[in-house]
Amino acid sequence: MKILVVYYSYSGITRRLAEDIALITDGDLLELKPLRPYSFSYNTAVKEARIEIDKGYCPPLTEEIGNIDDVDIVFIGSPNWLKTFAPPVLTFLRNANLDGKTIIPFCTHGGGGFGMMIDDIKKECKNSIVKDGLALSGFYDFDELQKWLENNL
Repeated sequence: MKILVVYYSYSGITRRLAEDIALITDGDLLELKPLRPYSFSYNTAVKEARIEIDKGYCPPLTEEIGNIDDVDIVFIGSPNWLKTFAPPVLTFLRNANLDGKTIIPFCTHGGGGFGMMIDDIKKECKNSIVKDGLALSGFYDFDELQKWLENNL
């Protein structure tokens, strides 16, 4: 069973979670980096993201996604931005062949949980199995993450 952990991280919090998931599952990591990074000012970044989300814009990424045909399970992670995933994740969802794959979303948030993220992923991945996933706010216990992964793989 081959696992890929795909993520976008604005501040590094989602990156840390993605790295831990990859470590525990022995999965490969793929960081989604927009060609034009979001502003370092959080308020400006939110405005930029709102425009992109409202338009359904898929920002170009710094690297090609590549062939993931041999991957069975794809963890997809993002901070909760305006009740959904960050736009670089939309770029991945629309450009990667996820048909027949199991998708396990994960997100970091400041109190909003997944928002509409699960439903939005299901809309983009109609031919995939999308699981409920894991939403974490702030700090988490590595051992608890490991137990959750063992119970949900």
